[in-house]
Amino acid sequence: MSNNKSIGIVNYGAGNIFSLTAALDRIALPYGMVNTIADFDSHSHIIIPGVGHAGAAMDKLRHSGLVPAIKALTKPVLGICVGMQLLSEHSEEGNVDLLGLIPINTLHFAGRIELKVPHIGWNRALISRQHPLFDGIAPDAYFYFVHSYFLEYNENFTIAKTEYGTTFSAAIQQDNFIGVQFHPEKSGKEGEKLLSNFSKL
Repeated sequence: MSNNKSIGIVNYGAGNIFSLTAALDRIALPYGMVNTIADFDSHSHIIIPGVGHAGAAMDKLRHSGLVPAIKALTKPVLGICVGMQLLSEHSEEGNVDLLGLIPINTLHFAGRIELKVPHIGWNRALISRQHPLFDGIAPDAYFYFVHSYFLEYNENFTIAKTEYGTTFSAAIQQDNFIGVQFHPEKSGKEGEKLLSNFSKL
């Protein structure tokens, strides 16, 4: 693997890669696509993007053949939105088993909160414990969310939490695997700072 820092974006057909690469371009972070298992070796850090349906995303990820390699990664990995949900055990969206890297589940807001679903817009990510991912970021900074499903709150894995009719995990971490429910690539300077921090882990 190169000694140079480089972000590998898992390209499995379930992420809005353009907005992510645009954000990485703005902060001058080098990146490339991970299409094959061999591509993981070319990058120091890995991002799993994801938008849409978790069940469909997991199906695409399985068909990519990359699942065993992702599970075996020891370098820093960041899951964004559905990419974060994929790190969990199971999703109610499609009633599907996911990567199981963090022992919590992905749940549907509907029937659990009185507020409008999906949760769309700016909301605070309240930092629960110090983590270098949030270095230089206010402990109650706003980030941009778009989701109908959420990671159940478990303080053992939560770096930051958000309130929207209930408390859910806005950022989680287990070993080298990190996830954020919000979209840092759409969250202005705070989001760019978070992506920069991730590249330094």
